Amino acid sequence: MLVADVMTPLALTIGPAHTLRDAARLMAGRRVGSAVVVDPETAGLGIITERDILVSLGLGEDPDRETADAHTTTEVVFAAPGWTLARAADAMLRGGFRHLVVVDGGEIAGVLSVRDVLRGWSAARTGGTGLGQSGELVGTG
Repeated sequence: MLVADVMTPLALTIGPAHTLRDAARLMAGRRVGSAVVVDPETAGLGIITERDILVSLGLGEDPDRETADAHTTTEVVFAAPGWTLARAADAMLRGGFRHLVVVDGGEIAGVLSVRDVLRGWSAARTGGTGLGQSGELVGTG
């Protein structure tokens, strides 16, 4: 199974000036754990995750004053749609992160999360989608 088979194809993108509260609200609304941070001035990409926001809150920082650029991981490991899930999982393990930005031809193609990898492996193992009627991952034993 390939990254393209299970990735979230419509990546949530935000700008570096978005506040952490804005980022959290957008991620919650889309039910995703990360947002790709696109900085038009540097043409660079980064990623901010729910964990980044949680760490900021734990440090007592104000989510209405803190901006995404101060909490963005800019040393992003990118995946290609043609990568196998095993290769993507290995990259996640080596890097210690739970999301990969998927790039195809220099353009953002989507985001792959650990949940996507598990859903793909579950579907391959059971011959199904790995999802219940509510869209939640279901256990297979």
